Amino acid sequence: MIQIYHNARCGKSRNCVALIEESNKQYEIVNYLATPPSFETLTEIIKKLNFKPLQLVRQKEKIWVENFKDKVMNDDEIIQAMIDNPILIERPIVLYNDKAIIGRDLEILSAFIS
Repeated sequence: MIQIYHNARCGKSRNCVALIEESNKQYEIVNYLATPPSFETLTEIIKKLNFKPLQLVRQKEKIWVENFKDKVMNDDEIIQAMIDNPILIERPIVLYNDKAIIGRDLEILSAFIS
């Protein structure tokens, strides 16, 4: 089953959900702003994305700029910052067949879920 870490206020995230709906594949939406992932879950997602934690951070978000931008942080601290402030997590994240991508580019997303 496809899992989508989704923010309904984000147009790219809504487009991602619409494309997956059109695919007629089973999917589950995770409202990560209401229920942030655990430290372990977010760590696993980052591994599946093949990212460093900082690559998943929305670094232009006000919370990041004001509280974290100039701090020296290790990976665990960055992950914890995203859990404590889930708005910092890049979206949408799509998990499928033990892999993950950021589903902003619909062409890449379409190939990923096919």
